[in-house]
Amino acid sequence: MPAAPENTDHPGASRISRRDFVKIGVAAGVSLPGAWAATQEGTGPPHALFAAPPLEKVRIGFVGVGNQGTSHVRNLARIEGVEIKAVCDIIEDRVIRAQTIVREAGQPCPAGYARGDHDFLRMCEEMELDIVYTATPWEWHAPVCVAAMETGKHAATEVPACVTIEECWQLVETAERHRKHCVMMENCCYGRAEMIILNMARQGVLGEIIHGECGYLHDLRALFTGVAPGREWFGAHIQKRNGSLYTTHGLGPVAQCMDINRGDRLTHLVSMSSAARGVNLYAREHFPESDPRRAVTYLSGDVNTTLVHTERGRTITIVYNCNNPRPYSRINMVQGTAGIACGYPDRVFIEGKSPGHDWEPLENYAAHYEPTLWKDHGADAASAGHGGMDFLEDLRLIHCLRAGAPLDMDVYDAAAWSAIAGVSEQSVANRSAVVDIPDFTRGAWRERPQLAVPGEA
Repeated sequence: MPAAPENTDHPGASRISRRDFVKIGVAAGVSLPGAWAATQEGTGPPHALFAAPPLEKVRIGFVGVGNQGTSHVRNLARIEGVEIKAVCDIIEDRVIRAQTIVREAGQPCPAGYARGDHDFLRMCEEMELDIVYTATPWEWHAPVCVAAMETGKHAATEVPACVTIEECWQLVETAERHRKHCVMMENCCYGRAEMIILNMARQGVLGEIIHGECGYLHDLRALFTGVAPGREWFGAHIQKRNGSLYTTHGLGPVAQCMDINRGDRLTHLVSMSSAARGVNLYAREHFPESDPRRAVTYLSGDVNTTLVHTERGRTITIVYNCNNPRPYSRINMVQGTAGIACGYPDRVFIEGKSPGHDWEPLENYAAHYEPTLWKDHGADAASAGHGGMDFLEDLRLIHCLRAGAPLDMDVYDAAAWSAIAGVSEQSVANRSAVVDIPDFTRGAWRERPQLAVPGEA
């Protein structure tokens, strides 16, 4: 999909303020989360997580079938109980490719939509679907999700769920108003190492979790400058934005270990960025003097460091660096009072168990703490994207929808994790000022139940 128009609200979408939503929710008897429930209805926050009625078949419309979208189509086409009914993209050849994948998987050919930037609106209005799944450029995620929910469908989106804080609230309010799921498909929460560490945290092996370090550190200079085509829209973001722009791959797993939105919440942050050098140097080294890409300026600093505080006194360091030569890392460190687990390479230290003050391979603990999801489906996932985590996240989504169970991640997670980018931009722009992070649960985080390790009985 191309860059979004200046007004990123989807055409025809009704905008509604939080104050108006309170009035509508109370009048209609809608269950309101957290502080709203207590203030408006005289009761405490709801203890149950949102679950929609179970679906025998999950009818999917897919928006955006580039590389990542096509990978999800391949996954979903081989998961029992899925019907891919429609595919939308601005490039017709991509739609045809996805249709072929679905037919070869033994399903009827899905309807195709390729009439321009907003054809997903026509798909949402015409098709009888249970969920709309989007893997478009970032600025289209919220518009597609809102269009889906406004037409009575659940929504699933690639990361991040939204670009602005306003969009975060829009997703939350729309999901609540229409009683629909809106889930950000954070695949890294289903990584094998991340799930082993989550299981160890849940079983108390690491003690009380007090600190985490995470991030997205990935040399994307070739993508930003178009040397490796396909994500030119990503490069447009770093030209005009300066902050922790791509946070959720690292933050999501750490936030789950810390019970964010389920017993704790992100409260405030400070953020600072280094000077912007790396992409400009790359352009000068790879393009002739006549190439206009040499003259492009980038607002995004090469390295952004963001420090986050939680209500219960935990801290999180988030590092973003896509502008310099370096090996890939998400850091993935969780520090507890009884031990520490860390990624890249995967290793662990448990007080009283690990030898001396030396790291042990995380694999030493895999036999005992590898989750059932990986034990049962790891072989099926092996051929899928990103080491199998993409297949497992799709498998869990379909399982929960068919079972009528709460999803592993919900709209409050999508909003809170995605909001870090926008809030960090505010901090950077104001000399690393402290900036509050919205509480999208409006106080319900205090009573929402802890996330079980996905797939565990």
